[in-house]
Amino acid sequence: MKQKTNLHTAALIDRTTTKVRFSEVDSMQIVWHGEYVRYFEDGRESFGKRYGLGYMDIYEQGYMVPIVDLTCQFKQPLSVGEEVIIETRYISCEAAKIKFEYVLYRATNQNIVATGSTTQVFLNLNRELELVTPTFYQEWKKRWNIR
Repeated sequence: MKQKTNLHTAALIDRTTTKVRFSEVDSMQIVWHGEYVRYFEDGRESFGKRYGLGYMDIYEQGYMVPIVDLTCQFKQPLSVGEEVIIETRYISCEAAKIKFEYVLYRATNQNIVATGSTTQVFLNLNRELELVTPTFYQEWKKRWNIR
C-alpha cells in the first residue's frame, strides 16, 4: 500500500538506520512518542556528517542553530528490535533558516511510520538572532548547487 505524504522537493537527502531499543518503548510496548524527536536528531546528525553541515561545523563558524518549530505525524507504531530507516530531507529556503523534513520507514516493509519537519534559525554566539543568511551557509549551499 503506497502511503501519501505532503513533502516538499528536497535539495539533498540522507538516509540512516537505527534499531528500536528497549529504553525507547512505553508501557504499551511501542515506541514512546517523544523518541521520534530523537530519531529526527539522529537523522540531522547523519545528514550533517555526510554533507558537512554538522552542529560543530556550524558552531566553528560562530553560530548555533536551535529548533524553533517541530512537527511530527505518527502513522504506525514501532516495537523493540525493529529497524527504522530515517530519511532526512533538506528543504531549501531563502531565509536564514535550516529546514528539514523527515520520513521514518519500517525497514522490513518500507511502510511509513512517521513524518515530520524541523526549522532551525541562526543565533550568533551572543545568542542574538541572525536575520541575514551567514556567509558560510551561503557558500555551503553553493557547494551543493542549492538555490
